Amino acid sequence: MLKVAIVGASGYTGVELLRILHSHPEVAVTCVTSEQSAGRPISDVFPMLRGRYDIVLENLEPVGIAEKVDVVFTALPHKAAMEVVPTFLKMDKNVIDLSADYRLRDAEVYGRWYDKHLNPEFLQEAVYGIPELRRVQIAEASLVANPGCYPTSVILGLAPLLKGKVIDPKSIIVDAKSGVSGAGRGAKVEGLYCEVNEGFRAYGVGGTHRHIPEIEQELSLLAGNPLTVTFTPHLVPMDRGILSTIYTNPLGKVTAADLITLYDAFYDGEPFVRVLPEGTFPSTAHVRGSNFCDIGIAVDQRTGRVVVVSAIDNLVKGASGQAVQNMNLMCGLPETLGLDFLPMFP
Repeated sequence: MLKVAIVGASGYTGVELLRILHSHPEVAVTCVTSEQSAGRPISDVFPMLRGRYDIVLENLEPVGIAEKVDVVFTALPHKAAMEVVPTFLKMDKNVIDLSADYRLRDAEVYGRWYDKHLNPEFLQEAVYGIPELRRVQIAEASLVANPGCYPTSVILGLAPLLKGKVIDPKSIIVDAKSGVSGAGRGAKVEGLYCEVNEGFRAYGVGGTHRHIPEIEQELSLLAGNPLTVTFTPHLVPMDRGILSTIYTNPLGKVTAADLITLYDAFYDGEPFVRVLPEGTFPSTAHVRGSNFCDIGIAVDQRTGRVVVVSAIDNLVKGASGQAVQNMNLMCGLPETLGLDFLPMFP
């Protein structure tokens, strides 16, 4: 039985980890931390956990935590994670970091989009944790940088086209929409009910969203050359879910049927990627609460552009579910263990 710590358990990704791991047959959550709620049972913070998790939240003391667990999930804001991850690694713990602190391989790039990196020596050691593309490396890693939610939807949506040299990598435009939980649990005016309800707005417009360098880094590796994308996210008045609509130009004449065949072959045997039949497109309602990524593909007959639509639950495949998938690989467990549950509908 793996003993697991969730560092930063009082946020949305933290409680989603608790929900998923409760059904994991090889895991016992033995430590949860929260600086603001230390000393309180986690079920006081999240009443949904009452009678299932009554473990008391602790202050973040990395050495003490590492001494009593095998695996650490760090569900902390950027910069806070890099202050504690090195201690866990030095004590030979497997770490899955859900922040952005180890996703970017270049410390200078991280500094431009986030802040000065405190331990850049770990950036080359960290494995970007998208199992469909890095399964072997993840299994051998001690530090996995769990991908961001938007990047997961975009990378999985584009990987077959870029690897197959089907599209012009300079032509990628991403129009993405997220539920409000993607902004985290912290109190912000723009996240208040009256600010969000009955509204639909773009943010991070003009190439300013922090997920852009992560998306470009991974897509460039797939393409074999540096590329840039136009990426515009939108906030939708729903709790959870991401829908990314991606537009790009093919390098030759293609049909939707050809592309679906390509995607079916690329994702053959992948337990959590579902390629939809021609003429069918994903909905966030059909992946809600699950670790699935649903992908639909079309070709615009008037413009010739390829249109890819991908849907994930931002808190599951976009965060905590993918983190558990990575933990399973790192620890030599079946990849789907604890994750093979159906979406919630309606």
